[in-house]
Amino acid sequence: MTNPETIKTGIGTRRPQIGVPMQKRLANVLFYTVGGIIAVIMFLPFYWSVMTSFKHDDDMFTLPIKWFTTNLTFEHYYNAFTTVPFGLYFWNSFILAAAGVLCNLFFGSLSGYAFAKLKFRMNQPFFRILLVSMMVPGIVTMIPSVYVLRHIPLFGGNDLFGSGGHGLMNSFWGIILPGASGTFAVFFMRQFFLTLPNDMMETARIEGCGEFKIFWRIYLPLTKPALATLGIFTFQAGWNGFLWPMIVLNDPAKATIQMGLQAFSYNYQTDYGPMMAGALVAILPILLLFLLLQRYFIQGIAFSGIKG
Repeated sequence: MTNPETIKTGIGTRRPQIGVPMQKRLANVLFYTVGGIIAVIMFLPFYWSVMTSFKHDDDMFTLPIKWFTTNLTFEHYYNAFTTVPFGLYFWNSFILAAAGVLCNLFFGSLSGYAFAKLKFRMNQPFFRILLVSMMVPGIVTMIPSVYVLRHIPLFGGNDLFGSGGHGLMNSFWGIILPGASGTFAVFFMRQFFLTLPNDMMETARIEGCGEFKIFWRIYLPLTKPALATLGIFTFQAGWNGFLWPMIVLNDPAKATIQMGLQAFSYNYQTDYGPMMAGALVAILPILLLFLLLQRYFIQGIAFSGIKG
């Protein structure tokens, strides 16, 4: 009868490693325990914001902290929309973010296709310059960008030499045009186009298709995961933008939702209830967009960086 503690092999006998499954289970338990603790710690600030938006002012900063309360109120949400024109700010942010998404999806895809599929003399040098520009902080180019927008010819009362008016300052175009084709969008789409085969392009050229038609009809429909991912990133960046709209837009009627949140902080004091309510309303479009495009988002992350 074979000893259950030994296993015969072609070479000899060996004892099974009985402790390995137990060690694996302990490692999994430790991994999920640590991961769960980190997740709870990361979730607590968001949970505190949610509860603060529903608490009465007297219950916000009591010690010990009341993590659960049944004395809820919607007063802060009402104040958020009545203290400032929050609905108008919401609409302004949506217009700017949506316009930024459309511009980046089109121009980023077009430029990415050119870098990935077209052979021209300065392809690699131009792409290296693009990569270098991604390393330059946005704050460095902010003053030159303001100067260009203010002195752009024939806009905003400017003459042919860019003088006499305000150019594109204090207009939505001053927000949209500087980021219409971001360097990240070009890089991201190029990486995705590189994963697509060249056979379809060669076949379409033999059939007489123009280059733009090949891009628009053949390759662009195949990039839905990348477009969804880029759309989420671009919308989030445009929606959460604060400093650049704060510099360009001086008209209160053109303010964004992020600029509107500062109205609840005045005279060295902060009205946390309406601010938390407004902040939670502000994240709803981002959350909804991610939930609707989650499948494409995961696919885009998985496939966009395969080929360099």
